[in-house]
Amino acid sequence: MLNNIGLPGLLLIAVVVLVLFGRGKISSLMGEVGKGITAFKRGVDDGKKELEEQSADTAVDVTPETENDKA
Repeated sequence: MLNNIGLPGLLLIAVVVLVLFGRGKISSLMGEVGKGITAFKRGVDDGKKELEEQSADTAVDVTPETENDKA
């Protein structure tokens, strides 16, 4: 159904949305979407850092000892 929209159809949809909601409402909505995306990315990065710290804490040194290390 949506395979044949094309550029003219998208422009028509954009104009209709602009007329219905107004420039100010769309601008504030896009600002909120941007803040949400930023918060999501920050949360993903924090989760990655937490997992890396957790795996670094549980890491064990498995290098074999040499004769020089024992003395």
